[in-house]
Amino acid sequence: MKFDYLFRNVTVIDGSGGPEYRADVAIQDDRIAQIAPSISSEAQHEIDGSGRVLAPGFIDVHTHDDINVIRIPEYLPKISQGVTTVIVGNCGISAACATIKGQVPDPMNLLGEAQHFAYPTVEDYAHAVAQARPAINVGTLIGHTALRNNHMDDLFRAASPQEISAMRAQLKLALQQGALGLSTGLAYASAFQSTTEEVMALAEELAEENGVYTTHLRSEFEPILDALDEAFRIGRHGKVPVVVSHHKCAGAKNWGRTVETLKLFDKVREQQDVSCDCYPYSASSSTLDMKQITDEFDIIITWSQPHPEVAGQSLKQIAQSWSMSLHQAGELLMPAGAIYYNMDEQDVRRVMRYPVTMIGSDGLPNDPMPHPRLWGAFPRVLGHYSRDEKLFPLTTAIHKMTGMSAARFQLPERGLLKCGYYADLVLFDPATVRDVASFSDPKQPAAGIEAVMVNGVLSYGQGQTVTGRAGRFLRRVKTHKEQK
Repeated sequence: MKFDYLFRNVTVIDGSGGPEYRADVAIQDDRIAQIAPSISSEAQHEIDGSGRVLAPGFIDVHTHDDINVIRIPEYLPKISQGVTTVIVGNCGISAACATIKGQVPDPMNLLGEAQHFAYPTVEDYAHAVAQARPAINVGTLIGHTALRNNHMDDLFRAASPQEISAMRAQLKLALQQGALGLSTGLAYASAFQSTTEEVMALAEELAEENGVYTTHLRSEFEPILDALDEAFRIGRHGKVPVVVSHHKCAGAKNWGRTVETLKLFDKVREQQDVSCDCYPYSASSSTLDMKQITDEFDIIITWSQPHPEVAGQSLKQIAQSWSMSLHQAGELLMPAGAIYYNMDEQDVRRVMRYPVTMIGSDGLPNDPMPHPRLWGAFPRVLGHYSRDEKLFPLTTAIHKMTGMSAARFQLPERGLLKCGYYADLVLFDPATVRDVASFSDPKQPAAGIEAVMVNGVLSYGQGQTVTGRAGRFLRRVKTHKEQK
């Protein structure tokens, strides 16, 4: 038999967390056809992988790429890192199922302009992804803030029983059409007034359809233990798995407290299914939030609608040049985006090392000066944290970006390098892989990523160019229990 592709002499790290081994790996159509110490068959294309690692394509579990994968289907920021699948719709904001009637509310404005929200159902979004043929696979969560925006005339209050009922009906249909679950962004003003009971009611729909609940907590600052407790209560009520988004202890007064938060995770994990994701940086990025303005750490403005000329400057510099306070300057810059240097490096390491932490980039693709995590998160874990800092072995690093993630978000036959699984693969040099993207020059492809395959199509490689667009929309697959 003549295979389509044959990777020879590679070091296989299969995504399970198990030991690496040397093998040849053959690809036929969109699947991994054979893995053996030596394959004698011929192939149309042979790739010598001596000294290279072949791993499952990375799954970015926390993205805001909803609209960009359709508008810019080559999607270089992600495929250049070895990412072959993105989960969109995080932090309560999704393009799928959102209907905009006027101005795009914060933080939904991170995703795009009003005209970009053109997908009132998951089916519409799936169709748009299929038409665009992005370089990577896409699965979507449904955003709680998007649902609120559809059914409420005012986001700065709790929802009425009728509004909750309408949100539930829309969420149920979205899940039936293949959405992976529900996400919330309870820290944002547009969702902060929602009650725990409002979210619990939506979580009941998740249980019925076997979806997952992911949450940008109500607070990542001092009240974080209460915020975690709320997230876990919602999961218990809905009988659904909980993923805490970009887990961190933000704010100088909070540094070091991941010791407490992870202890709480340990305790709760004895009773229920909870996990988290994180990005490998000690600075966060979002819209400029008046509540987060402080002189305790640096805040860099990445964009400002009324003052685009200040992008890249610190809020402190801007306030000084305008002879005013940080808060007064912040008011004048709104709406705006910012990078907050609000975390402690030891907290980042502790969370990343935690056994049920997955890797997500949380990059904001529409920022003119994006946080480098958009282009660098995955190679930074492989190079800086695993190889150089020895935070964990490479097999663990890859498990946190592949097998663990596919299992958590129910992406069947992905996330592992295994016969019969989809051929989403990345070939990289473990000695040279690293993030090149920096805060001063963030739009830089990673070093050491040599080839990326998506659904059996070689999609990125020599010259750091996109050579194929074979991504698919990934739906939550109904379990046998549901099908009966």
